Amino acid sequence: MSAEMSRAHAESVIKNIIGEIVQQCAVRGHAVSDTLAAFMVKAVVLDPRNGFNVDRTLTKQDVQKLEELCLDKLMEKCSPSLDTIKMQVYFDMNYTSRREFLEEIQQLLESRLSPVSREITDSRVKTRDELDALYCKIISYILLRSGMGSPTDVSTLQEATAALQSVFPQTELGAFMVLLKRDKEQQLKELAMIVTGIRLFNNANKTGEEETDLHELMPTALKEALPVTSKSMENELSVSQSLAWKYTALLEKLTDPDSQPGACDLPMVLLRQALYNVRQHEVFLKLLLADACSCAEHIDILQTELSAQIKLLKETVKSKTAVPTAKVFPLFKALSKLWSGLQDEAELLNILNNIMLNLQPFVASQAKLFSEAYLDGLLGASEVKTDKQRMAESSDERIVPAEMKEQEWLLPETTASFNELLPQYNGVCGYTLVNRDGLLLPGNPNIGILKHKEKLYVFSTKEAALKFACSPDDFIAEVAEKAKHSPELIQLLKLHQQFSCISPYSEMHPGESFLVKPITMCESGTQTDIHPVESNLVKSYEWNEWELRRKAIKLADLLTKVTHSAQTDLSHMRRENVTQTWLPKNTACQSKRDSESSVPKPQIYLAGLRGQRDGHMVKTNLTRSVKE
Repeated sequence: MSAEMSRAHAESVIKNIIGEIVQQCAVRGHAVSDTLAAFMVKAVVLDPRNGFNVDRTLTKQDVQKLEELCLDKLMEKCSPSLDTIKMQVYFDMNYTSRREFLEEIQQLLESRLSPVSREITDSRVKTRDELDALYCKIISYILLRSGMGSPTDVSTLQEATAALQSVFPQTELGAFMVLLKRDKEQQLKELAMIVTGIRLFNNANKTGEEETDLHELMPTALKEALPVTSKSMENELSVSQSLAWKYTALLEKLTDPDSQPGACDLPMVLLRQALYNVRQHEVFLKLLLADACSCAEHIDILQTELSAQIKLLKETVKSKTAVPTAKVFPLFKALSKLWSGLQDEAELLNILNNIMLNLQPFVASQAKLFSEAYLDGLLGASEVKTDKQRMAESSDERIVPAEMKEQEWLLPETTASFNELLPQYNGVCGYTLVNRDGLLLPGNPNIGILKHKEKLYVFSTKEAALKFACSPDDFIAEVAEKAKHSPELIQLLKLHQQFSCISPYSEMHPGESFLVKPITMCESGTQTDIHPVESNLVKSYEWNEWELRRKAIKLADLLTKVTHSAQTDLSHMRRENVTQTWLPKNTACQSKRDSESSVPKPQIYLAGLRGQRDGHMVKTNLTRSVKE
């Protein structure tokens, strides 16, 4: 069997296993996505306790065992580990970058407006009533795109109608109907922007004050989301961090080699899972909060630009009965764009808030297993240190590179952009993770960052850094083994690269596994020369004879040349040279001459027209003589 056929067969087997797991979970009343089932298959296979040999073909018994183990894992109740994996899958499926979020918001808006726009551009009106109905549809489209009020609100409808009639009266519908569909869509968007800008400007002028209250001009959704989202995220983050510090302090106390062995009955596995759960929740909340803060910054910038634009518009139209459209329409469009930007930020804040709310159920199991009162009782008089306190305590410990010449160390004083470096394990100390049975302690970069095989590692103490540096490859392998036992660590510590080498299921190919490799896709572009190979074209070749003559005359440049001659004994009287010249002729030409004359105005006087019934009329010529 060829490699391609083997890969196709492996993918088919994996799809069948995933499909069967999803179906069995649905039968048992649990909705499980294909992504979650696929990750669970990978986690079960990676766990060495399950005894799967990744270098051989799966038998029927292996497939059955794999499905049963996956079902048992997915059906676990009150499992912080399962909740963490579900949280990771949910976040990966619903969270993306800010740019992609804004693109999705725009696409969603266009999809909502598409039926209305299509109904307008495809309409074929013939009667007056149909024209009125089409005009009403255009108004509804403008209101839906602007988001300023509902199309069913009477006052909003009247305001939008008045604004539209000022720039696009109903008499221009005839010209609109003969446009191409693409031009109609473009004009609809421009009309929506202009009308939105006019309405915003009118709302800003209602108060009659020089300074406009920007809060009144903010979208309703933004007024509701802005003060709530960041605050609620900060509260959620504070709760998760507090729990993480308590779990860390408790596990640190229980895994201390010098501690008393009296607390062996505590569920260490569940405590570790709970720690991983709240730490993962903390990581996701920090991402959401950073995006919310970015939204707040963009909102401030947009509000400042909106205020400046309104002020510019007021100065442009102040005490003027008419303003050229070429001057004022771009200002209305710019105002509308700023408004749309504020609406996008409001929608993005709403999305981030929904993601935060949907993460809450994934931390419920650890809260149910270990209440805060229970944790406080276990901690007793133990000190609960925050991450900042741990950083401050270990900041005085520094690695001296001169003492560790075998390894490369990065220090804040000698490294540019030190705070922007991305260490392995998401900033967690790898030595503590291995040596303290899975305990997560944040590393302190100020101690020194170890650079090993082009990867960076941070540590919680100087002692941990020195011991890790003695045999880094062994500790890296141990961290991978810890992740195999606790699959939620793969995402939490960002260990995807260490497990990405697992190849697809194959038939008896040594070194290959039956898990499908992740396929990475990205946008790329290439640019090539027009003629990558040297061409044998003679650029100076010319086929036109007259062009060649022109070039020859230009090269000769006879106007600047002087002819020289000499006669020798052998050449004199050999031939006669004759030159013929023509004397210049006297020539003349005749051109047209303009002239003018003044003709006297004819004047005739008639006498005897009044007063006498039988009188004779006398005609007198008063025209002046031409010779005068």
